[in-house]
Amino acid sequence: MEDDLKRVEEELLRVVASEGDFLTEIASHLILAGGKRVRPGFAIAASSVLDPTGAAASIEVIRGGCAVELVHIGSLYHDDVMDDATTRRSVKSVNAEWGNLRAILAGDYLLGRSSELAADLGTEVAGILATTITELCEGQILELESAYQPDRTIDTYERSIAGKTASLLATACRIGAIVGELPRPVVEAMTEFGEAYGMAFQVVDDILDITATDEQLGKPAGDDLVEGIYTLPVIHALADPTVAAELRTLLTPTITTAERDRARELVRASDGVRIALDEAQGWADKAAATLTDLPDTPGARALRAAADHLIERAAAPLGRKRFSRKAR
Repeated sequence: MEDDLKRVEEELLRVVASEGDFLTEIASHLILAGGKRVRPGFAIAASSVLDPTGAAASIEVIRGGCAVELVHIGSLYHDDVMDDATTRRSVKSVNAEWGNLRAILAGDYLLGRSSELAADLGTEVAGILATTITELCEGQILELESAYQPDRTIDTYERSIAGKTASLLATACRIGAIVGELPRPVVEAMTEFGEAYGMAFQVVDDILDITATDEQLGKPAGDDLVEGIYTLPVIHALADPTVAAELRTLLTPTITTAERDRARELVRASDGVRIALDEAQGWADKAAATLTDLPDTPGARALRAAADHLIERAAAPLGRKRFSRKAR
């Protein structure tokens, strides 16, 4: 897969190249900053779950993965404008470097390029990607509606992350399986894997915003608290009587840096992180269960490893591999 991911990098840069050097520079900014390329990696792995040889991915699969990744990167451009973020992937954000107007237009440009790639792969793929972009917007709107609301519910949180995160990971797996011409039951299993993994992925990301350092994240830790986005560990901490009263007083639109740091301490001191990690484990287990009937191929092993690694990533800043799980 390493060689295939190198092809993804080359294809991403090729696709975003414009006649104008300036637009090319802005559009390729976060591509050149690097990234794990989880979404194209999942498209590649999903396309090959029945292939025991681990053969190189077809160019169609590479382009399907790139289409999904460009939606992701374009959404980051827009997110950073909304959040007034200054860094992303340890470099200056596009809006900080070139301003909000150019960042918005460059994000739109990336979405357009993504749609072109999807259209070349067929009507079904184009339709899936269009639906996913809609779901991303719906998830983001749900999040904005809950901003600075300490009474945000778990249901509202889960519906938001299902749209803004899980939908795109599910689409990456689905497009990979479709373009890889896999049987429909396998396509559905891959979609379910991506959906469940995406839920776990976002919960883990939200835990890390509370527990990790700026350096580990590649962006300021605790930003969700500043933006009024109260995620699963915070929601559970607000139900913990040992910290809830003080924490609630800190969660305001005027939260200071010192108050943010204190709020993070309180969430870490509560049961919030442990319960959230337990729920992430549940989603990761659900993702792994969708792979049970697949043969032991390189593609299937890659997806299984991704699900296993996710929880370890969340627990690493806390110096432990796993938390004990509560009975469900």
